[in-house]
Parts: sequence; structure tokens; C-alpha cells
Amino acid sequence: MTGTTAVHICFGYAAVIHARPEGYSFLPEFAQCTCSQVSIETAQSGLDCAVLKTLGDKQIMVGCLDLSDMAIESPVVVASRIKRALAFIKPEQVILAPDCGMKYLPREVAHGKLKAMVEGAKILRAEYSKL
Repeated sequence: MTGTTAVHICFGYAAVIHARPEGYSFLPEFAQCTCSQVSIETAQSGLDCAVLKTLGDKQIMVGCLDLSDMAIESPVVVASRIKRALAFIKPEQVILAPDCGMKYLPREVAHGKLKAMVEGAKILRAEYSKL
């Protein structure tokens, strides 16, 4: 069987887990694994995106939606969170994603956050297509 292999590194559901580490001490090891994509939470944690460069050329699902906050991010906020990652990895490596599952969000909040993520992607595509 063939396909894309991805791994999601998680701090835990925002509604359940409140004490979180500052980063991922084991992230460099993922550069050596056979997965093609790594999903990393960056929004809620405010993760220092400099660690993303340790993943080499892997595609990175950059968590850009804070699921601990019921407020719906603006597309500009989503784009700014991705830009933090783009300081360390190439645009073609980036896949926009929520930090984690949206299980604990009301449907209308989850929908609004996903819509903001799509609009944030449009902002980024327009900006980076000009480079």
C-alpha cells in the first residue's frame, strides 16, 4: 500500500490539558523518521517556530488555530501565525492546520475558525505568489 505518512505531535486537547511544556525536546528526531509530514501545534502554545528548521525538508502541518479560545481568529491573525513558521521553513513545506482536533468546540466556532484558516491561506498565497 502507498500513501502519505503523517504524524501529529500534540500537547493534548486544549479543553482538557492546561499545563503544557514550552516545546518539543524530541523534534529533531523526527527529521530522521520515514514520515513525510509532521503536524505541530504552534498557535496556542506560541511555539518558537525556529525549531521547525530541525525537521529538514518534511512537510509541516502548522497549527494556526488556537483551540483553547472560543474567539474566532481573523484571517490576518491566522496568516501572521503561519508567517512565524515561514521565517524558518519554505512555503512549499507548509500545510495549514488547526492546532489539534476541534472536538470540544461548538460547531459554529469550529466552522468560523476553519473559515478564517481558509481566508488566511488566501492572504498568504497572494503575498507569496508575488515573491
